[in-house]
Amino acid sequence: MTDAGGPTPPDSASQTPYRVLARKYRPSSFDDLIGQEAVVRTVSNAFETGRIPQAWILTGVRGVGKTTTARILARALNYELPDGSVKGPTIHMPTLGVHCQAIMESRHMDVLEMDAASHTGVDDVRQINDSVRYAPASARYKVYIIDEVHMLSTAAFNAFLKTLEEPPEHAKFVFATTEIRKVPVTVLSRCQRFDLRRVEADVLMKHLAGIAAKENVEIEPEALGIIARAAEGSVRDSLSLLDQAIAHAAGQVKADAVRQMLGLADRTRVIDLFDSLVRGDIASAFKEFRDQYDTGADPIVVLSDLAEFVNFVTRVKIIPATADNVAYGETERLRARDFASKISMRVLSRMWQMLLKGITEVQAATRPAAAAEMVLVRIAYVADLPTPDEAIKMLEQNGGASPVVSGASAARSAPTAPVASAAPARAPSSSPPPSFGGGARPQMAAPAPTPQGAAAPALRITSFTQLVALAGQKRDVMTKAALEGDMRLVRFEDGRLEVALEPNAPKSLITELPRKLELWTGRRWTVVVSNEQGQPTLRSVNQAAKQEHARSAEADPRVQEVLSRFPGAKVVEVRRLAPETPDTDMNADYGSDDPPDGSDGDDL
Repeated sequence: MTDAGGPTPPDSASQTPYRVLARKYRPSSFDDLIGQEAVVRTVSNAFETGRIPQAWILTGVRGVGKTTTARILARALNYELPDGSVKGPTIHMPTLGVHCQAIMESRHMDVLEMDAASHTGVDDVRQINDSVRYAPASARYKVYIIDEVHMLSTAAFNAFLKTLEEPPEHAKFVFATTEIRKVPVTVLSRCQRFDLRRVEADVLMKHLAGIAAKENVEIEPEALGIIARAAEGSVRDSLSLLDQAIAHAAGQVKADAVRQMLGLADRTRVIDLFDSLVRGDIASAFKEFRDQYDTGADPIVVLSDLAEFVNFVTRVKIIPATADNVAYGETERLRARDFASKISMRVLSRMWQMLLKGITEVQAATRPAAAAEMVLVRIAYVADLPTPDEAIKMLEQNGGASPVVSGASAARSAPTAPVASAAPARAPSSSPPPSFGGGARPQMAAPAPTPQGAAAPALRITSFTQLVALAGQKRDVMTKAALEGDMRLVRFEDGRLEVALEPNAPKSLITELPRKLELWTGRRWTVVVSNEQGQPTLRSVNQAAKQEHARSAEADPRVQEVLSRFPGAKVVEVRRLAPETPDTDMNADYGSDDPPDGSDGDDL
């Protein structure tokens, strides 16, 4: 028998059959269990205090160690050394005891293992009920391990209840199941339940790295991360995949070889595809997808990997420490941090929903690649569109104007055609455009619509507020909202805009804004992102002005009198009344539209 710490020599292959890693490195004590600290602590305390239950039920997904834990429990209950120094159950088992080897190999006569999937009837349970009355032959306890206990029939469960509730002192039961909901409540109430949790990917990586070192196998850390994530918390699955990866590589196990084995796309290329989609660059997204498809990637796998990365970026945005998980590659973690700081939650949520729906469509499509491309088109074209509630707010801020296709979508749909103004040309006598940002009202006439195919007339913009007003006249609610709320002005010149961005500013904004400004003004624009703090956003200035307005109104004696007469009342909104007509003598005396009492004419 070869040493468990090294590989089997080739010349002994005929004498010692190869054992798969999942069996070779199966835990034999509580110290070997990984990721189940809560179970170990509870059992340890129970053994030390003598509060040992009559039955346990272990639940969890496949491969987390339910059956193995049941055997370790049986070994701990019956642990005994030849010198008789151990007098009772213990979790401390530094060496093999009298019964340990036979119990771990499932051949001890006092430890009965039964697979409920193949022994579902009441007769099988009756045999247990008949044998449980007899004392153990050599061990301290008779232990009955029933795997997949949820497969027992209703009659079998009913036959078990009396024995399970009042078993002999020498009998213990250990049940294991992956479907805890299918076990009757009457059985659950008679057992102490342990939920074996999925093992974290980083813990699995360390475990696999240790086994690879014992097997003298070189494996890249990124390859370990891929295997750990693919196992989804199952130790047995991770060892089976490691076994397969070692055989597939026939040497050093590299990340590319593991991806090819599992049929996964290159993570870097998936991230590049994600980047193209959030930028609205459908041409680059198509090229990247086709390149992956031509190299053998399954369209469904590409979309699934894309959805997984969307989920990773979302988790990093909510909990930044998620990006420290070593189970993900360094490039993946760094770029996820960058995306999380720039992409809003609504965009990530929308991408996730569209990918889930798109994966289902691709699975049912007769041409999966074409269906996947159409999913990518939908994602790219709505990357920067507002949600319905945001669109309503933008409409209210924009005076009720009807929105049209805007943002990156408008630029993609007509990249070279000039954009006709959505607002009609104003007559000279019409009122000036509304104020944006609380500053002076920009005196800018709306440009007349440009005939289709003609060059846009040159338009001079002298201030940032004029730029915001222009976006409002073009009915581009997305750009107007971004200029007001996502940009802090640093420097402004006609043809050059230098700004600092808010953390949640759309990433496509800087890419699309110069193109829109060129279409609107007839000259090239340069938009630069600065590291300087810049001025407050126009939206914050407006909000501050409204708050100051409300405070001034509340300080008015008349308002205070009203508030005192109606306890609990408060100032909700302050609106400016229309100015008095100039033919009144009172206004003529003061030379302005302000009332004689010195107030600004605001109405509550």
